[in-house]
Amino acid sequence: MKVIIGSSQEISQLIADEFIKQIRRKPTSVLGLATGTSPLEVYANLIKANKERVISFKKVTTYNLDEYIGLDGTHNQSYRYFMNASLFDHIDIDKNNTHVLKGVGDYLDYAAHYDEEIARSGGIDLQILGLGSDGHIAFNEPDTPFDSLTHIADLTESTIRDNSRLFKDISEVPTKAVTMGLKSIMNAKKIVLIATGKNKAKAVKDLLEGPISEKVPCSILQKHSDCTIYVDADAYSKVNQK
Repeated sequence: MKVIIGSSQEISQLIADEFIKQIRRKPTSVLGLATGTSPLEVYANLIKANKERVISFKKVTTYNLDEYIGLDGTHNQSYRYFMNASLFDHIDIDKNNTHVLKGVGDYLDYAAHYDEEIARSGGIDLQILGLGSDGHIAFNEPDTPFDSLTHIADLTESTIRDNSRLFKDISEVPTKAVTMGLKSIMNAKKIVLIATGKNKAKAVKDLLEGPISEKVPCSILQKHSDCTIYVDADAYSKVNQK
């Protein structure tokens, strides 16, 4: 596992550069995407690269990590809405090739076949992850089995509290989500994770120095053969401290 430390702007550009290299090397790349505030600047850099014709997304396929249960794609806090507004609406991608888990309707059936669909696409070439303050990745909360595939997750109080900043009131935050599992994520050929801010410092320390334990879902990344962790100084501040 490799660690790169820089400002939020620096590491966002470095991650965008990894995606640019991947797409230029393989125009038909399969990308794993994340939501939340962490990847926003990465996506802004990718939009810029597309506008400047450095890369094209015309042949790219994407799979998102998760979605809230109870929110459809038109809800302004759904992850489909987020991805359209933050990336897909601004690049030359075919939206038929963008896959976001469903939160309503036949979401159970869609989730049951998500991993198979990813495999049929050739597997994820490059996956971006954020990091929860309790060490969760996607919506894989503490004690999620390492062999989990796409599944329904009950969100912990800390996750609901962390995500409430994006809603008018904490009571509006969904309490369940559908998410790619830890095995689903580990199946990606290459992983990049971004974590910034002091509230992520303990999770980063546990990720880099702690034992591999289902109590800290992100710790499984220690076993991935090609995973790079991008952090700012605040997020890295507890590493090597007792």
